[in-house]
Amino acid sequence: MSNQQELSKSRGFLLPKVRRVIQMAMLAVLGQWSFYGIFRCPFLVPFVSCEVCPVITCWGRITSYFWGFWLFLPLSVIFVGRAFCGWLCPGGFVNQMIGKISFSKMRVSNQFLKIAPLGMVLSLAVVLILWLGIHNPRSMVPIRVGDFWNSIQLSFEHASLSWLVRTFVVLGLVAAGLFITNLWCRFACPTGGLLEIFKGMALFRVFKNSACNDCDACLRICEMGTRPDEENCTNCGDCLKTCPVDAIKFGRQGKSDERYNQIQTKEEIR
Repeated sequence: MSNQQELSKSRGFLLPKVRRVIQMAMLAVLGQWSFYGIFRCPFLVPFVSCEVCPVITCWGRITSYFWGFWLFLPLSVIFVGRAFCGWLCPGGFVNQMIGKISFSKMRVSNQFLKIAPLGMVLSLAVVLILWLGIHNPRSMVPIRVGDFWNSIQLSFEHASLSWLVRTFVVLGLVAAGLFITNLWCRFACPTGGLLEIFKGMALFRVFKNSACNDCDACLRICEMGTRPDEENCTNCGDCLKTCPVDAIKFGRQGKSDERYNQIQTKEEIR
């Protein structure tokens, strides 16, 4: 093995540990907002109407926090594609931890798994209809009496049917990660669906070059059940250490590598 390959492997083994540290740090930064979005947000679509939200204890009410996030997200897509999902999203981290004990990893390549990510597009369409089409109605009375957990109980007791359906569907899909690894992130997350649509413009990415022999060692280790620069790839970098022919790289993709990946994608569709 060449010195360059050894260096690539050593970086590959270190990267997952660095990613976990960053994910835990982001859980501290964004975790409260994420938790409130599911259990305390009175709107059907959380995280987008924070400036008019009556829940004053939610961090989303902080103007710089709210706008900082929504300005950062599109910039992250331009530079590193869907890396937010694999490196920064608290929900993604929780789903990945659940996936550690799931019954089925579903790290294979078949026709169903090629179609299933369309669920993210469907979820995104529903979110856009609720948010822009019917102006994201308030469907729960955010009563705050007593301790925090008692307030959450009151939220459920005073919520409309639509809010309860939304909340239990999301929780159900997250819990389904016990049966299919990362089901929410791979097949249902509307934010992931939005980032997936635009990640092709990313300047930097994890990709495979023409040395790839289609052994699928990368697919078998991937938490999202995919291969570099393919559908559902989040640029997490976990696969960098797995390739036996050192065909997986991170950086700017060359023209020859782009043509190779385009050919591979067309063959998979067939």
